[in-house]
Amino acid sequence: MATHQLPIPGTAPTLTTERLRLRPIVLDDFAEYAKLMASSRSEYMGGPFDTAAAWGLFCHEVALWHLAGHGGLSVELRSTGACVGQVEINHGPLFPERELGWQVYEEYEGNGYITEAAGALLGWAFSELKVTTLVSYVDPNNIRSVAVAKRLGGVLDPSAQKQDEGDLVFRYTQRY
Repeated sequence: MATHQLPIPGTAPTLTTERLRLRPIVLDDFAEYAKLMASSRSEYMGGPFDTAAAWGLFCHEVALWHLAGHGGLSVELRSTGACVGQVEINHGPLFPERELGWQVYEEYEGNGYITEAAGALLGWAFSELKVTTLVSYVDPNNIRSVAVAKRLGGVLDPSAQKQDEGDLVFRYTQRY
């Protein structure tokens, strides 16, 4: 069960789970983020990206908190403080609907961290933002992200508008 601290308007909250702390993104998080975005692992997101493009995406995660009341959070291990990736709720001109997204740094894959973190952010969005639905746009070749979306309860929505032509769109709805 995730706990959360209510945000000050325009600022990112801090959410905690049993193993993780989802916290506001800080400048020191950029080096690992840029490394991921420059790698072949970002191909499923339209990459690889050069440093300038990665910086724009990174800043988008932060700016959305002020513009839309949601955005990105860095995911760190409560036991060590190591940053293992990011989760985010995206929207704006790049996304047809509010999107639940995630990135995990390679050395932390396979531990369930992103499923745990994305689940906490999804719960926060339903309880605090009062959204009734979110989607995840997933490249069909990204088997790990398809599995995360399914573990989170996402259901394929073939009628949903896609971010990119080949995307699978997984829809999440609040369960009462």
